Amino acid sequence: MPDTLFASDEPPAQPSNPTDLLHAPLAARLRPATLEQVVGQEHLTRRDGPLARLLERGSGASVVLYGPPGTGKTTLATLIGRSSDAHMTELSAVNAGVAQVRNAIAEARDRLRRHGTPTVLFIDEVHRFSRTQQDALLPAVENGWVTLVAATTENPSYSLVSPLLSRSLVLELYALTDKELTALIERALISPDGLDGRVELEDEAAGHLLRVSAGDGRRALTLLEAAVGAAQAAGRHGRD
Repeated sequence: MPDTLFASDEPPAQPSNPTDLLHAPLAARLRPATLEQVVGQEHLTRRDGPLARLLERGSGASVVLYGPPGTGKTTLATLIGRSSDAHMTELSAVNAGVAQVRNAIAEARDRLRRHGTPTVLFIDEVHRFSRTQQDALLPAVENGWVTLVAATTENPSYSLVSPLLSRSLVLELYALTDKELTALIERALISPDGLDGRVELEDEAAGHLLRVSAGDGRRALTLLEAAVGAAQAAGRHGRD
């Protein structure tokens, strides 16, 4: 992407996040820390919405977050974990087998018995789990050893086993609108944890970014970061 998309090719400021986020992708650096910072999904996050009510009472209910990529499923799962002062364990269905699931459950049960600390077990892409893997979660959910928060891009009515689905609250997330994507991009441009006001996105570039992002907030931030990097590289080569 040519550097003419940007009014400035100055490098972005380093984020003010903790050290482990200094070199994290833009989307990770800008992950919301509170429900109020979440862009989109107002049907869930508004004061009288189901997610806001869950957070107010410290969760405790298992939740399935269903929606397209880049709509905030991981963010909302993290906020659910923080709301209950629970220990949060994350597994990805892409690389976790039955053994990892059972080990996570055993650790959660021991943590609860020894210290009284609850566990939020976040499983990303849970639709990739086989029936056997999903069945392994049932005793932990039913007995309260873990609060399950599962994320999926597939309709849970078809991708999850009925016993697990019946024990969970399904919350559907929607693709971000152009207005919501614009708000997200503008935050990235001005945030000290993002680009800190050092680059300016021209209207043509902003329109292109909205079109190719197609409602995916993570994609929008990833493409924005890549475009800034390309513009900076072009500017450096132009000065050589």
